[in-house]
Amino acid sequence: MREFDSFTEMETKVLFGGLGGSLPVENVQALASDNLKNIPSRYIRPEVEFDVVSLDESLQIPVIDMSKLVHDDEQEKLHLACRDWGFFQLINHGVAAEVMEKMKIDTQEFFNLPLEEKTACAQIPNHIEGYGQITVVSQDQKLDWCDMLFILPLPVPLRNMRFWPTNPPSFSATVDKYSMELHKVMIHLMKLIAKNLGTDPELLLSLFKDGTQALKLNYYPPCAEASKVFGIAPHSDSTALTLLHHVNEVEGLQIKRNEKWVPVKPVPGALIVNIGDMIEIVSNGEYQSIEHRAVVDPEKARVSIAALHYPLRGTQIGPLPDLVKANKALYRTIPAEELMRLKLSSKLDGKRVLDQMKL
Repeated sequence: MREFDSFTEMETKVLFGGLGGSLPVENVQALASDNLKNIPSRYIRPEVEFDVVSLDESLQIPVIDMSKLVHDDEQEKLHLACRDWGFFQLINHGVAAEVMEKMKIDTQEFFNLPLEEKTACAQIPNHIEGYGQITVVSQDQKLDWCDMLFILPLPVPLRNMRFWPTNPPSFSATVDKYSMELHKVMIHLMKLIAKNLGTDPELLLSLFKDGTQALKLNYYPPCAEASKVFGIAPHSDSTALTLLHHVNEVEGLQIKRNEKWVPVKPVPGALIVNIGDMIEIVSNGEYQSIEHRAVVDPEKARVSIAALHYPLRGTQIGPLPDLVKANKALYRTIPAEELMRLKLSSKLDGKRVLDQMKL
């Protein structure tokens, strides 16, 4: 990763800089701690009770063994997972167990802090980073039953420590190791994805290898009316790739497949990887981002960590030229920040933002 020549240049490269932020809302963890019997109406989603959830426990996203991706059959398995599912669980990914465990511990410790300590790194107007919620764009919008901490660990020169917790004291060092390790995994997967798409790995890597990595630490408190709320509303990720890590054993991630919601059962120690909107665009639709959502538990909190991988500001995102030779381009080419501006100025609503990119 190259160094930036000045602070001004650093500012212009921050993908999320100047793109707006979320409106402040009540802290959900504090709401849940009051043992509410009647959840505020802004969180109630009548559609949740009518959605169809698959009861077929054999229907699970593919499991990919990264240590076997040197073999053609495992690479083909990866290709099918990206093309047909948009999600997979990655085992033997090379991230040390102690690095993952320390990230889990520090994340849980942060959310266990008193509210006044957590709000020391709260979001400020027109910034997405910090503690709070994202994509809250109106005062009457329905809300998710979730709090989150959103920070940008990479590139290192762009870190804004204003939003990083100082408690637990090890947090910054832990994130430093964790973010670097997940960046390596992303790079490795990108090379294999390029190979499977039949494009030049260096061309695909040039978009994302020095890009922006965000960490989104999610806390979903228990909810007395869990069947009526979303932890996170249905959406596709705006990312290139998302790598999700479960902090505890509470399940809640569901993906949309054949108009049903399929619960994901995490494999211990695995990273759950999903294709984001940007890979759908650059692959010209060969790989597609998948709608997913989070539901909550009536009795237990769920905690997860999502590593979101984007390009730098100014990167042009569009179908790769060698993937549209035989077919016309299906998506517009626009700067990455324009796509993010569309995403951040809209509430979570399936793949509506990506639909606006189609030609």
